[in-house]
Amino acid sequence: MLGHSHATSGALAWAGTAAALPLTVAAFPLFADDAPRFGVAELIMGALLTAGAALLPDADHPHGTISHVLGPVTHHLCRFISWVSGGHRHGTHSLLFVVAAVATTWAGEHWLGRPFTLSVVFFLLALAVRSLHLCPPGKSVRTYGTVVVLAGAGTFAVDHWIVDRPAWLPICVGLGCLAHLIGDCLTERGCPLLWPLPMRTRVPVIERTGNRVETWVLSPLFVLGAMAGLWYAITQLP
Repeated sequence: MLGHSHATSGALAWAGTAAALPLTVAAFPLFADDAPRFGVAELIMGALLTAGAALLPDADHPHGTISHVLGPVTHHLCRFISWVSGGHRHGTHSLLFVVAAVATTWAGEHWLGRPFTLSVVFFLLALAVRSLHLCPPGKSVRTYGTVVVLAGAGTFAVDHWIVDRPAWLPICVGLGCLAHLIGDCLTERGCPLLWPLPMRTRVPVIERTGNRVETWVLSPLFVLGAMAGLWYAITQLP
């Protein structure tokens, strides 16, 4: 799937979770510490961060959206991850990677504190800006410079109200990664969900990345579903 489709599916995953849980996401026990401060801003920010997190499994793709989000820095990092994980759609496209990403986020929040939390927010916002086409296209300094400015501005704004250890941030990461895996399982190549076992899970609805089913049917449905889920969750806020 294209980066835009992954991002919108991530936003849908967050919005759907927020709408499905009793009252709102803030009512879920994992969010108890943050419940007094969980409101409209957190719901919207959660959707953006989950949209960005939905690109994380493609860290093994040297030519994917995530590879060019911060220019040469992320490009060379993705090349290294691709080499370590065995190439595109191997280690990072597994349930093990989802667990590792959630655990790392939780541990970083609790052991490294606010600097780690804001760093994650910045990177996920950068991914969201790039994948949702909120910056100029291409791979130039103008492109990733715009990404840095917008993500930096968003992080600066978030810094004024986010807690040091938001319990919902690891959930954003987990939902985004899961949404990515589900999306790639809809393609012919599928995903090795039980990696390092070689078997792949596939339900080939999308014959080719970027085809009409994805761009004219699935992606618009993801956007509409995310907007509907957020609207419902916001109306249920106390």
